[in-house]
Amino acid sequence: MEGKKSKSRALLIFGAPCSGKTTFSEKFAKKFDIAYYNFDEIRAQQRLTHKNIILIMSLLARTGKTLIFEGGLDTEKDREEVYNLLRAAGYDFSLIWIQTDVSTIKSRLKNKYKSVNMAKEVYDTTVSAMEAPTEIERPIILSGKHTFETQTKHVLAGLADANR
Repeated sequence: MEGKKSKSRALLIFGAPCSGKTTFSEKFAKKFDIAYYNFDEIRAQQRLTHKNIILIMSLLARTGKTLIFEGGLDTEKDREEVYNLLRAAGYDFSLIWIQTDVSTIKSRLKNKYKSVNMAKEVYDTTVSAMEAPTEIERPIILSGKHTFETQTKHVLAGLADANR
């Protein structure tokens, strides 16, 4: 009997700045040998436009490899654009929403930027532009303060539920 060919999978990581997205993504990618791309970092380093980022995402999706994308997912419109390009490339995808309490985020931002004013500006600018996932998006919600092992178990359980 022939087995059903499984679709390629993409994990889309979303959350406030300094919520733990990059830490989780890097560890998860390493643990499971998955290609990981931080598009906020790539955009800043290469001074790319949103259109450039979408083009890169679509080219990566053509590989059929399991992928982790972080960044470029702040609004429902941004996420829908990424969902559509992944669907067109034959991918299953899951949104992972990392949440951390505001005081922890502000403390992490202050440590990162070494400035209370800069931390406040980054927080206010970024968070005010973000849109929480809708119920239809069915995000896997993680705490940015839990251990990596707990986060991983929660993601794997969420992925198993999504495949049912």
